Amino acid sequence: MKKLVITTPTIDDAPAIVELYRAVAAIEGGLARTADEISDEYVGAFVEKSLDGGVIIVARNAAGGMIVGEIHGYALGPRVFKHVIGELTIAVHPNSQGGGVGRAIFTEFMRRVAEERPDILRVELVARESNARAIEFYKSLGFKTEGRFEDRIQSVDGGFEADIPMAWRPSEAYE
Repeated sequence: MKKLVITTPTIDDAPAIVELYRAVAAIEGGLARTADEISDEYVGAFVEKSLDGGVIIVARNAAGGMIVGEIHGYALGPRVFKHVIGELTIAVHPNSQGGGVGRAIFTEFMRRVAEERPDILRVELVARESNARAIEFYKSLGFKTEGRFEDRIQSVDGGFEADIPMAWRPSEAYE
């Protein structure tokens, strides 16, 4: 793995995160959104929500400072869910995939939740069923499959497939 600097971004990093997300979305099945759906408003909103009520982390290439990975999640909104971080999304630049960036930022994300956010009892994500590599990756981090949302997401071939809801409980990290 190339040397990385893992930090919390600021709102000023939003334009670089937009570029990262557009690069990842350009890959078929890379993100649920397509590249043309990645806007300044979309990224600005999740960066703000994550800074205000969640966790957001970026990985920068130590050589040039380019953001090569980002992960975020934030509270769902209603008070009955204040113990949950959801809307979890991870993006790793196509040129950095397979090099440990995703594991590095995901591990830091989970560490921060477990050690710095005692109010968070549950972290949720959803993965499309055809993304078996991602599902296995999440399982290797301690996430558990909690069911299936049949025909929830349109496949790249035009059909429909299930979304797989998964969750991790920080209390289980130290059992």
